[in-house]
Order: sequence, then C-alpha cells, then structure tokens
Amino acid sequence: MIKSQIKEIVDHCFADGMERGWWSDAAVGRYAIEVPKREGQGDFSTNFALVAAGLDKRKPRDLAMQLAGLLEQQPMIDRVEVAGPGFINLFLSKNIWATVLAPIYEQDQSFGRSDIGAGKKVLVEFVSANPTGPLSVGHGRNAVLGDAIARVLTAAGYTVQREYYFNDAGRQMRVLGESTRARYLELLGLPNTFPEDGYQGDYIYDIARSMIDQGGESFRDAEVTVFKEQAQKAIFADIDATLKRIGIKFDTYFNEHTLYEDGRIYQVVEDLRAKNLVYEKEGATWFKTSELGQEQDRVIIKSSGEPTYRLPDIAYHLDKFKRGYDWMINVFGSDHIATVPDVLAGVRAMGCDDSRITVVLYQFVTLLREGKQVKMSTRKATFVTVDELVDEVGPDALRFFFLMRKPDNLIEFDLDLAKKQSQENPVYYVQYAHARLCSIERQAREQGVSVAGALEAVHRLVEPEEYALLKALAEYPQLVAGAAVDLAPHRVIFYLMELAGQFHGYYNKHKVLGQDAQLSSVRLYLCGALKRVFRNGLQLIGLSFPETM
Repeated sequence: MIKSQIKEIVDHCFADGMERGWWSDAAVGRYAIEVPKREGQGDFSTNFALVAAGLDKRKPRDLAMQLAGLLEQQPMIDRVEVAGPGFINLFLSKNIWATVLAPIYEQDQSFGRSDIGAGKKVLVEFVSANPTGPLSVGHGRNAVLGDAIARVLTAAGYTVQREYYFNDAGRQMRVLGESTRARYLELLGLPNTFPEDGYQGDYIYDIARSMIDQGGESFRDAEVTVFKEQAQKAIFADIDATLKRIGIKFDTYFNEHTLYEDGRIYQVVEDLRAKNLVYEKEGATWFKTSELGQEQDRVIIKSSGEPTYRLPDIAYHLDKFKRGYDWMINVFGSDHIATVPDVLAGVRAMGCDDSRITVVLYQFVTLLREGKQVKMSTRKATFVTVDELVDEVGPDALRFFFLMRKPDNLIEFDLDLAKKQSQENPVYYVQYAHARLCSIERQAREQGVSVAGALEAVHRLVEPEEYALLKALAEYPQLVAGAAVDLAPHRVIFYLMELAGQFHGYYNKHKVLGQDAQLSSVRLYLCGALKRVFRNGLQLIGLSFPETM
C-alpha cells in the first residue's frame, strides 16, 4: 500500500534523473524497495545506487546523493540518508502512516486483496492421497498447505481451481483389495491369506464387516477387484468427510484409471519412443532421462508390465497443459523429491513448458505428547489420523500449527500446547487479539464512544506503539500479494503472530478508552482497523475469528 506509493515516488525520481542525464535506463526494473530489518535505517530503503553504479560504471555514493536530493523534495518523505556503500534510507513523515486507516474501513473485507493475478488460470493439485486408508497427519499438512496456497492465490486475483488426483490404479490398490478380501474371509471364519505387505488397520475390518452386512457370504468367491472397489469407495468417503471437517473442498477430481482406459499412458511411451528417448533393457522400459539433464535413466514400465509412478504422472501433467492452465502447482511430500525432476523432464520432452509447473515439497510432521514422539505407520495401523487430531485440538489449531513453519521445515506438533486455552498457545494468542478488539468495541458502545470525527484526529496517534501498529497494517496488502506469488501462506501466520504481539503490548501499556473523548475516539478507530485486519488474515487462511474467548 504505502510501499507501492514509495516505489512510484522512487521510480518518478529515477526517471527525472534519467532525463537530466545523471544515469542511463539500464537500471529500469532492477532496483528494489525494501523495509530495513534494523531500527534506525528508515521506513524504506532502496539499492538503486548500487545497481545503477554497476551498470553505468559509476561510484554508488555519487548516484545515491543525486537521487537523495530528488527524493527529499517529495512531500511524503521527511528525510533521506545515504548509508554504507550507497544504500538510500527513506524516513517518512509520521502522519503518512495513519492514512492506511481510511482504506481499511472503506475496503473492509476486501482489504488485502489485489488483482495482480487477474487473467491467470491456476490449478492447485494437493492432498491426492492414495485411497488406501484414512488421512494421516502428513496428509493433513498437505491438505492445509494446499488449501492455504489456493486461498492466497484467490486473494491475489488468480482464477484458482483445486484438484485431487485420485490415485485409483496400480499395485497399492490391488494390495488394498487383497487385504480387504482376507479380512472378509477371516470374519466369516473361512481360510484366507493376508498379503505380506497388506494394510493392517482396523478400518479394513470395518470395510469387511460392511460387506458382510451388505451381502453376507455372497462375496466369498468374488474377484479381488470387487473388494478393491468396495474398499476404495468407503475410504474415499471417509477422506472426503475428513476434508470437509477442516473446511477443504475440491473443484475437480481426476481419476488415474482414466489414463489407462483411454491409452494416454501408453501413448506417452510411444511419443517418447518416436523421439528416441525410450529403450528396453532387462525386460523393462526405460526413459532416457540422462539425455534431459538427469544423472541416470529411469524405468517407466517394470519387467512385470506395470508402469512406475513417473509414467502416469507425465500423462497427467500433459492433460493439465491441454486444459490451458497458466500455472500448475503440485503440493507433494518430500518423499517425491526423486521423481519430480523425471516427470518435469518428461513434460519437457513432450514439448511443454515445464516452467509453468511449480512443485511445493513439504516436510513431514512429528506429533509430540508430553514431550514424546507419537509413532505413526499407515500399514501397521499405529498412525494418528487427521480426524483424531481434529477431535483432540480442533480444526483451527490443526490449520494454524500446520502453517506455522515453512513447507521445507519439519513440524513438531505439540499436542499439549495446541490444546491450551492460554496465550502460550499461538493460535489462541492471535484469536484472542481479535476477541479483545471486539470487547473494546462493545465497551465503547456502552460508554457512548464512537469513531465519529476520528479521521480528522489521527494526528493524535503519536505513541511509538501506535506508529508500529500503523506500519504493520500498511504492510498487510503487500504481504498477501507476496505470499501468493511466492506460494508462502506461512507468512500470513507469521504476520498475524507479530501483529498480535504488537497489539497486546500496546493494550497493556496504553488505555484505549477513558482518555479525553477525542483520543478515545481515534484509538477506537485504530482498534477497528486492527480488528478488520485480524479478521481478514484469519479468514484468509481458513481460521475462525471469535468475538469472545
């Protein structure tokens, strides 16, 4: 918001200096406007002089002093300092920051939204868990991360579609069918052989019991396919119900088996063969990924005739390109790190621009209870499901804790902390800020205090804590836009936690109400803006914003 205004001013002064012949146009679009990390270095800084000097073979400080002279003439800027080798630090007039308040009230729920992605069609594929069991906490992180990415992209004006790739083909589905058949026969007291690597969870017994309730012993001689279909249907219904509990809905589902049915998987093989990128060895079909920048070639069809994951994934991504998406985003666990480059190589080999694909790899989750790790294993059925986690800590804590770290950082999910109803719990800390602001507004109504006339009195917001809050509010739109472009929804969490800390500190030090009427009114005006930004931020990442706690 204010940052964009400052950029316009710097760009204007840059153009002015260029007209004067002080520097060339080589630095156009190359310099940055940043918020300094250290106190005392201004409200914003620019590296213009360092960039332009390198391009024009000039001394950075000379250029910095020339640009500083132009910037000092701008009404928004109080003073300019040239620091170090040529950084230009800008100090704004303090009353500038209060100008953020009126737009927050005017835009209300739209404050923070933008149109930077307007006209761009984005597909976010996430969760895509195999329908072989309930969603584990690892899948839960995928779900929350993917949904949050879709939310910030939507807030930035992109046209977003959420898609679940339904992996309903391949060996793991056959094992699921065999596991279900074995449990069905076991429950009937009939001879059975449980597969060595079968799925052992109680949910398999539940599916088998439902088949007995449905048809008694009528399935005893049925093919594995029948058991697979019954299990798949039951498990996916469970997955869908779990996702709805945490507020996640998909626009489309893509079934892997369709890639087999219409021959697209094998068409990829033939197309690669025509490009001399496929060969046979030891009964398997190999993809010459070594000719496409990879260290070694990869098997795409095993000697058993079964495709590896790489082949249907290539076919699936080709389908995404045909559907005309400008940007295709995949949210994968870090165990996909080895296959991603091969799939992108396949897409490139087929003539598609793989730069339109972004893969977000996230690390897995460790659950802690009383400081000890909770063990998880899908096949051995000692895993903790998303449903169990929601039952224990609630959907808000689940979402918040899953977004508290960057995707490539491991998460240690402290169950005891997530359940605490105190300010030690970060989600409680942030939500309590919103509830406290709602309480202030209720007290103001009881005391007859309103924000009428506050806009004309914002110059009375002079405390350092008020200045810091205004600066933080002004950063919000830029923060959301950056979180969208960089696929970094965790930044919203970081922002809300910092803003909550600033507000709680302000509230504990300064009275909002009970001062003279004008000061009470203008501080109430500030609090109303804070409440709106907390609400917008919490809503953006799918959390509730309680009015009482």
